[in-house]
Amino acid sequence: MRPFAVALFGLALCLTGATFDTSSLYVPGVALIAIAGGAAAWVTLAASGASIERRAGPHTVSEEEPYPLRIEVKTGAVPPPGGELIEPLLGWPVPIAGRWSRRVRINVRFQRRGRRVLEPGRLVIRDPLRLVSRELIGSSSDEVLVLPRVEPVTAPGGGGAGAGRHGGHGIDPGVLGRRLDASMAELEIDGLRPYREGTSASRIHWPTVARRGEMLERRLVAELDSAPLIVLDPSGEDEEALDKAVRAAASLCVHLGHAGGCAILLPGERRPVEIGHDLAGWASVHARLALVESGPAPSASVLGPRGGAVIWVTAHAGVGAPRALERMPAGARIVVSPAPLPRGRALFEVAGCTGSLVERARRGVAA
Repeated sequence: MRPFAVALFGLALCLTGATFDTSSLYVPGVALIAIAGGAAAWVTLAASGASIERRAGPHTVSEEEPYPLRIEVKTGAVPPPGGELIEPLLGWPVPIAGRWSRRVRINVRFQRRGRRVLEPGRLVIRDPLRLVSRELIGSSSDEVLVLPRVEPVTAPGGGGAGAGRHGGHGIDPGVLGRRLDASMAELEIDGLRPYREGTSASRIHWPTVARRGEMLERRLVAELDSAPLIVLDPSGEDEEALDKAVRAAASLCVHLGHAGGCAILLPGERRPVEIGHDLAGWASVHARLALVESGPAPSASVLGPRGGAVIWVTAHAGVGAPRALERMPAGARIVVSPAPLPRGRALFEVAGCTGSLVERARRGVAA
């Protein structure tokens, strides 16, 4: 309506000049009509055939890692007199005045994990006086899954992710190692897995080697119970503390996976997911960790007795160990939380959390 109003005002000046025989009114009247018509024609030609093409990066990216964003803007028959490209991920408008095309390349970083919907960009073409404006919206939106970042596991006092190489790496294998005692020396076969160098020849599944030429080894039930188990407790209302707990769980999965394998019990699941020494199964676990939301704590009934360590990762800071964890038979019981336990021995630090050893609960003796 603005160009029409300007042109109408210019026409009114011309009619007034003709009525009162005032030639001086013709100049501004004709000028206003020309400005309104010229602005409308220029913006229309520039918007005709214009397009926005966004080349999104990969479907997944870790927190704080660069996400490549490539945007190409093409205008119509003439370069636009003014306007800008408005891309939600950029945070500021990109001017496009006087250009036939414009390419924008930038790396975006996401602060928090989760699914992100990338809204389509907008191209606004207008004249310098803002009389005429045309807006074009990108063809589609994209999605990216932001994964929790993996940080090193350091010795207590190592400063977490910032000073891992100076504070000492890893966790004492005597605490989390796979220890099989006589009570757990079951020989029941649970399945097959890829051959690991150094495995005894008696464990190799020779029929598969003869039939397919692929080296596989038998996996025993006792080994599943002796692997370290990570339990993620998503209860709590503090989103920042939950993000720390999720990063700690992800970091421990990778650390223990490289050390020989582990298992993780995800929120809402009743069976742990095994992660092998070659990190088999880690990709799907990593994606599921990115979508963890606040919810109830895991039930003690799904844990069961284990010969290996149980690592309870929680967002609650320094509130003590869950009673079910204190009483369950396990090689070691460890609570990983944003703050160390008041009566626990600190074993390691990871992703802003501290892993504290929990002593077994002692039953009182009746008098």
